[in-house]
Parts: sequence; structure tokens; C-alpha cells
Amino acid sequence: MGETWTDIVAHLRGQRLLAPQSLQERLLSLSDPKSVIESAAALNLSGGMLTASMLDEMIAHIDHDSAPITVDAPQAADVIGQPPEDLARTIAPMKEPEPMDLLLRNNLPDWSESDFSTHASDAPSDITVHYDITGNSTTEGKMSDISACFNDRLQSIRKLIVQNSNLPRKHQEISRLLAEYSRYQGYDNKAVAIGLVNEPRYTKNGHLMWGLEDETGEMTCLLTKRSGEDRDRAHEQILEAGLMPDDVMGVSGTFSQTGDIFYVDDLHFPLETKHQKVSSEIGVSVAFLSDIHVGSKTFLEAQWHKMVRWFHTDPLAKTVKYLILSGDCVDGVGIYPGQDSELAIPDLFAQYSEFARLLELLPEWVECLMLPGNHDAVRPAEPQPTFEKDIQQDYNTTTFVGNPCDFSLHGVRLLSYHGKSIDDFVAGLKTVTYADPVEAMREMLRRRHLAPQWGGKTPLSPEPEDGLVIRTVPDIFVTGHVHGHECLDFRGTTLVCSSTWQDQTSYQRMLGFQPKPCMLTIINLKSHKSISIPFA
Repeated sequence: MGETWTDIVAHLRGQRLLAPQSLQERLLSLSDPKSVIESAAALNLSGGMLTASMLDEMIAHIDHDSAPITVDAPQAADVIGQPPEDLARTIAPMKEPEPMDLLLRNNLPDWSESDFSTHASDAPSDITVHYDITGNSTTEGKMSDISACFNDRLQSIRKLIVQNSNLPRKHQEISRLLAEYSRYQGYDNKAVAIGLVNEPRYTKNGHLMWGLEDETGEMTCLLTKRSGEDRDRAHEQILEAGLMPDDVMGVSGTFSQTGDIFYVDDLHFPLETKHQKVSSEIGVSVAFLSDIHVGSKTFLEAQWHKMVRWFHTDPLAKTVKYLILSGDCVDGVGIYPGQDSELAIPDLFAQYSEFARLLELLPEWVECLMLPGNHDAVRPAEPQPTFEKDIQQDYNTTTFVGNPCDFSLHGVRLLSYHGKSIDDFVAGLKTVTYADPVEAMREMLRRRHLAPQWGGKTPLSPEPEDGLVIRTVPDIFVTGHVHGHECLDFRGTTLVCSSTWQDQTSYQRMLGFQPKPCMLTIINLKSHKSISIPFA
């Protein structure tokens, strides 16, 4: 009897080969598949996708050197029908989709060797994690925890506003301003306050009104719509977009005659004008993916194998030292109503095991860093700790971190966040859409906070130290979640909206949303040059 398919796959991995579904029966029917597969090295056929002609050549090579390789069809059929030996995590074996030989659209993008200068295998690993909630979550969900979280947010971002914004004068406590409002009623006597935004809303005349709250009190602010010579572009942008609930911002202006309205002349946000990137001394690269959704029927497995072949054969791929996986690597189970009908792998642990197998196909010089998303088997409240040990055990060269994670690669600062709060930014700001999710990333940086709104679409964990404050501006900021793709610069920070590896879902089709799948974004840590490789 021939070997099992699991054994054959192991032999293929040893030769860095992948086999399509069409060759599975032939491989199973061989009396000595191990010898046939190992002959690939002698024929220089190792690496890439196994084809029928390659298999014929390998069989002919064995026939020439030893006894003929016989085919025993009944025994092969028995092996195919034989149940797997380890049923601990397998609910039902699924038929693997056959990888298709798809050509890259528009060929490969141009790149300069001087911009991607170092082979990954020549560089040591250098990952330094600055913030990760894993093992550091202390909240009990009490009101005191919520108060501590918002106090930390207010104090942290207030310092950034004072540091980075051009405030006309020192800010005051809101209770003191309200008590002395008559002093701040002329253009020469502006008041300055910094606080949390409450209930932003538009008046019937198009003005923007909100409450501003600090530890001492709350006042009502009004940003008026101006015309003629009084028009201000910065004000118009705020009026056009709106404000997010629970934003921390500074305002300067004057009070009304009765002191019940604070007329805002200027708004002050915590992001500095320009960030200076740090460059690594080593010219290795980092690649970005998100939302692979292994286990879904719409997971694009053929395109994944195409990417694997690229990693093994392309010169640019040899510079990629790190692969950042920004959440939703599996589709999960019970995430939304009716999901079971859209799953190719209905068992959660089997999904993670399958993704581990897919990562094993990548070259040994690639190190993965993986964080969870809203489809993963972790708590939904952000910041999210990383995966449990029973999930991690199937992975070899993978570093597991929480969501979000602030870390450095060879001295270059990265902030990776799955991006669930993009849903809140789309709902809360009129200028942010799913078609342009990078605008949500810009707004996160402007506010120096990843998910300001409490009680919105993003569940938040009230940690005593708000883990979603962007305390240090990153050199590279990456998100996923919305299945788009973009890579651009914003005030010195490279913004990466990581591509998905999932085709259009039924829900997206209902909404008329077209994802941008199978785009691998690569950034060199020394030159900061970026390139996107299409595999769809």
C-alpha cells in the first residue's frame, strides 16, 4: 500500500514543491512516492508547483535507476477513502481547490536593487515590542476603570496638544473659565481649553455644536459656518467632516454675553506638522497582509500558492525579512448569522492549523508577526491580547502579539492595528468612506487615538492606561479590516492599508462593495521605498 496524502505532502515540502488536486490521485497510486519526489533534487525540479510533465520526468528517472514504479489503483482508492489518523481537530476533510497558474497583471512592478539592498537571509532578526496588552490587561470593567481610562486619555493627549499645537495662550480648567467667562468676551482676551468631545451635532444653520468636558466641568462649544472674507479653510474641513464622540481636542475662542456658549475661533489637534522617519542601517524589507480569512469558501487559495512561488523565485522576495499579518487570518466560527453556510472549514482549530500549514510554505528567511482581528478567537474588546497557546502551537517562525501592537524592526517604528474602528470613523465623519479607508487612518493620527468613540461599533476595554492612544508617531502605520489596499505618505508616516486574500463575500456583494484582494505591499526599512505586487 502506498503512503498517505499527509506523508506525501511532507515529502513535497522537503523538496519545496506544491501539488495541484489533479495530481493527487497519481501521487497516491505510486508504490514508492518518496523516491519519486526526492528525485526532483537530482533533476533540479525542486521549488514551485509540481506539473504533470515534471512528475512524468521524475517517474522516468526512477524507472531508469531502479525497478519500475507500479500503480495499484484499488489500493490508491483505499488510501483516498481512508480517514485521517488524527481526528482531534478535523471535523470533515475538505477538497482542496486546485491552484491555477495565473500571470501577474501588468507584469511585475519596476524596482531598483539599490532601494532593496539586503538579502533577508544575511540579516539577523531584530523585533522590539514597545506596547502589547497581552499579559498586561488589569481592567475589571468597573466604573472606576472607565474613569481611569478616560482620565489617562485626556491627560496623555492634552500633553501632546500643548507640545505640538500653537496654542495662543496657556489652557485653563473648564470650571475656572465658566466662573470667569466675562473676562473672555473680546477678541483680545481669548480663552483656551482642552477636553473630551461630547455629542457633536449640527444646527439647522449648518453650524457645529458639541460639549467639551475635562475633569472639572463641561461647556458648550459652537463652530460657526462662515462666508466671505471670514471663511477659514481649516474650519470648513472640520465642518465638512464633523467630530468624533470622545475626541480629545483643544479650542480657543470667546464666550457669549451670558456665558452659555463658547464661540470657537480655532481648534487644536495633537499631531505635529511633520514626522521625521527613522531608517534602518540594514536594507531588508517588510511585507504586509491582512484579512486572509482561511476557512471561508471565498479564501483565494490559488492566489496564495502563486504568491508562495513568487517568494521562492523572485529576487525582490529575497529581501523580505518580515511579514506582518494584521488580523482576521482565519474566518472564525459564529462571527455573524449564517456564517456556517459560507465556511469551507467549519472547525475553528482546523482553520488555524490550515493557516499554519500555508505559512509553512513560505521560505525559511521570512519571519511572520501575527496579531488578532475581530474574526479571531480572542476577546472582541480592544486592545486585544494575542492568541492562546493551543492556537500558537502549530506555528513555527511566527511572533504573536496583541492588537494593536507598537513595535520596531531594526529601529524603524511600526504601529499595526487591525482597524475595526474604521467602521466608527465611517459612521461618524462624513469625509471617511469604505472606498477610501486611508482617510480614517489620517484621522486616527490627527487625533493620536485609534478608536476614540466609546459605545460605538468597536467594543473597548477600559484599561487604566488607554492602550489605543498613539503615544509615539510611527514611521509606518498599518491597518486592515476593510479589504481595501493603499500605500501612501502622510506627514512623514507611511500609511499601509493591507490587502485581503478573500474574494467578494455575499454581504459585500449586497452592499455593492468591491474588495481589492491579493496585493502584497513591501516596504524597505532602509530606503523606505514601497512597492505593491498583484497576485489576483
